[in-house]
Amino acid sequence: MPPVIDMNKCTVCGVCVDICPGDVLVMEDEPVVARPEECWHCGACYLDCQEEAITIHLPLSMMLATSEPVK
Repeated sequence: MPPVIDMNKCTVCGVCVDICPGDVLVMEDEPVVARPEECWHCGACYLDCQEEAITIHLPLSMMLATSEPVK
């Protein structure tokens, strides 16, 4: 699932657009998820958003691939 931007929190600073390595986000009048299918789920936009306006829900397959085995 691509990033979701909460426009009630977003200050339109553009950091998420600048930091996105896949050019998923573009700046129009505000940040827009223009190419959701290109999202790598790297979390760069989420981590660098000072306003905590971005959420990312990882696909289940990614969560299972990166989780440690239960002991």
